[in-house]
Formats: sequence, C-alpha cells, structure tokens
Amino acid sequence: MRECIDRQTALEALQTYNKEPFHLQHSLTVEGVMRWYAGELGYGDEADFWATVGLLHDIDFERWPEQHCQVAPRLLAEAGCGEDFIRAVCSHGYGICSDVEPIHLMEKVLFAADELTGLIGAAALMRPSRSVQDMEVKSLKKKFKDKKFAAGCSREVIATGAERLGWTLEELMERTILAMRSCEDSVQRQLETLTA
Repeated sequence: MRECIDRQTALEALQTYNKEPFHLQHSLTVEGVMRWYAGELGYGDEADFWATVGLLHDIDFERWPEQHCQVAPRLLAEAGCGEDFIRAVCSHGYGICSDVEPIHLMEKVLFAADELTGLIGAAALMRPSRSVQDMEVKSLKKKFKDKKFAAGCSREVIATGAERLGWTLEELMERTILAMRSCEDSVQRQLETLTA
C-alpha cells in the first residue's frame, strides 16, 4: 500500500499554484479518471494514491509552463509527498519535459490518459449535451484524426500511451470515456465549490 498525503492537503497544494478554472477542472478530471482506472485494473487498494497523483500531476503547469515537471518535485515535497509519488507525477511528462520513464502500470495509465482527457473534454463541449455521457468511440476517433481539433492535445503521446499499455487506441479511448463518465458530475460540483 503506497502512502500519499490526504486529499484536503493535496487540494490546498493544488490551489496554491492553480487558479484558472480550466486547470482546476483538468486536475479534478484526471483525479477521477485515475481513481476509476485503479478500481478497473485491480489496484483498488491504491485508489487514493492513483487519484492523488492524478489531482497533482500538473501542480506546476499553470505558473511555470516552461518548467513543467521541473518545479513539481519541490512543490510536491513541500506538500509532504514521498519519492514514489513525485516520480509518478514526473513520469507523465516523459519525452516532453521529463526524462522519468513511466514504468509502473499507474504511471503508464497517467501518461496515456492525461492527454486523452483533454481531447475527450474538448470533444464533449462540441456535443449538444456538452457531456461525455453520450459520447461514442467512433465520434472521438473522428476528432482524433482531425489534427486541427484540440491541436494542443498530442496525438503522438496518446498513441504512444496506448502502445505502452499494450492496448489498442480504441480500447484506451473506450476506457477513458467510461472513466470520465464516472466522475463528470462530481467534477462539475467540486469545480463550482472551488471557484465560488
């Protein structure tokens, strides 16, 4: 059982360096997605660890975008996070802003799902429902192939992430849509509270 700081401490650390609703929403979404994946993949006893890594994975991005994953270790250590937690956070930037390779299954999931949640979130906003609840893999694949759509979401990272997990792109998309469905409502409620 891997130790991590409690959620309130994690939220306070996140809000110290993140004020933009967009960044807060992304962090809450990745937290929920990681919690879902932990349960789905047989790591339910580590769900808090997976979720908290998801919550804090971009702790330094809003304030230090040019030094993403470089400033994070200091901020996380100050918040009371241990070495394996810091390693997991830094692994999601592998090949872009970090040389920490995702090795543990949780790190591979974070690497793959982080970018994909951005693409799914952008695609959801284009739907009449503005929700992932009725999103299908087929329509997401169309958005994935359209390089102009949500251009900031790296298709290469998403594809590499699926490969590292040994999953097809469709499998990664399907699971991540389900993961986002599981937390969409609670993310909205929390976001309203945090930005009130």
